[in-house]
Amino acid sequence: MQVTVVGWAGSYPGPMSPASCYLIDTGDFRLLLDLGSGALGPLQQYAGLADIDAVCLSHLHADHCLDMCGYSVFRNYHPDGALPPLPVYAPKGAAERLSRALGAEHLGITDAFTFTELAPGTIEIGPLRVTTRHMNHPVETFGFRVEHGGRVLGYSADTGPTEELVALARDADVLLSEASFAEGPDLPAGLHLTARQAADHAARAEVGELVLTHLVPWNDVAASLAEAAAVFEGPLRPASCGLRLLG
Repeated sequence: MQVTVVGWAGSYPGPMSPASCYLIDTGDFRLLLDLGSGALGPLQQYAGLADIDAVCLSHLHADHCLDMCGYSVFRNYHPDGALPPLPVYAPKGAAERLSRALGAEHLGITDAFTFTELAPGTIEIGPLRVTTRHMNHPVETFGFRVEHGGRVLGYSADTGPTEELVALARDADVLLSEASFAEGPDLPAGLHLTARQAADHAARAEVGELVLTHLVPWNDVAASLAEAAAVFEGPLRPASCGLRLLG
């Protein structure tokens, strides 16, 4: 199982990265975790758009799902004919939300994709074992634990502090954890993690490696790394476009 970081910017695309998108490739199956704003173009550096087998959307904020609109155009109007509907696993209301964003007058979101509503638990997606838990965010948001071939990836999606993330990431080889906030007073509750908080969750989950992601463009990445390193003693690095993990 190889994981490629396609986009890691938080809240909106930054000058160095699109918003959230991660490609999981087992060699014969390709799953996208999120397809946020700006990610559809760079994704094509790592996989053909016709070669994706399924998509998981953590939640319905634009920086995690908006490029599904452009992806639907690719699938509906492919020059060789419309492609079969692609399985999408997403929170309740995903089809309606994305349909409004697309505003199609002919072929639309539900022509391109078939939606399965996520709930906490474990499901099989192709050869992947995927466990989901609710995260601490203003809209329904799922974190993911993806297992294949004895390797484990944890993905926080967007979340404030929560024991659910510790449980989800327990003993994972790699935890992709959001680190949106810089340390400071009066941070909004139930929204995002600081890098120090991400590191605390990773340390308590005893993960093998922590990769900080969802890094908001106005924050200093070096400062975020320093905050995390003060808490997490294992391998630590920031996400970057094209970074390959577990491969």
